[in-house]
Amino acid sequence: MKPIQLIPVEGMPEIVRASDLAALICGAVAESGGQIEHHDVLVVTQKIVSKAEGAMAQVDPEDPLSHKPLVEQESVRILRRRGDLIISETRHGFVCANAGIDLSNVARGQAALLPVDPDRSARRIRDGIKGLIGVEVAVVISDTFGRPWRRGVTDVAIGAAGILPVLDLRGTQDTYGRELQVTEVAIVDEIAGAAELVMGKSTGIPVAIVRGVDETAFQLGGSRVGVAENLVRSPQEDLFR
Repeated sequence: MKPIQLIPVEGMPEIVRASDLAALICGAVAESGGQIEHHDVLVVTQKIVSKAEGAMAQVDPEDPLSHKPLVEQESVRILRRRGDLIISETRHGFVCANAGIDLSNVARGQAALLPVDPDRSARRIRDGIKGLIGVEVAVVISDTFGRPWRRGVTDVAIGAAGILPVLDLRGTQDTYGRELQVTEVAIVDEIAGAAELVMGKSTGIPVAIVRGVDETAFQLGGSRVGVAENLVRSPQEDLFR
């Protein structure tokens, strides 16, 4: 098994609407003396994708609850309310706090919304990198989610391109020769969580390279396998909805 490397991409400029993320990522990597290699996974935070795509909204900087109407607007269903906290389902199928709307790491008076189609966002960056430097990579769009029954937050994938979102191990054998019946590994979530170790929440590093991921996880050549479709349980399979 190859070792996994986590490489922060430092030197990214402030992202504004219509920023070419593929070009900026390639430029930052080159400026630092590094390089993007075949079968690297580029993990890109949702925040800079939303900024580049203009998925931003104005809020009242003096009112800490002024983003709540946006939460209702971006939700297809409200699951729980507790005080100021809303747990809702987005149009992508994600169940998360406040419809994924975030006020951190954005200018005062602004709120970042989730990208309209994070899988498409990932494909655009992936295709841009291939066009610029001729390298086949995978791209994962990450965001920070809480989890039922566990304290703390972690980064998960909300979009991806060029990589299988779920590695299905059903029918294979464990180390004792027993057939696995239900094991499906959310590999893009694992990659997103690992990358966050070198990106952090307040370091200004919105991109990381994850190198050494098992090549069986890659689906190169324009794969359109979607994270939103493949990682979200349908209501029929979900015991808690």
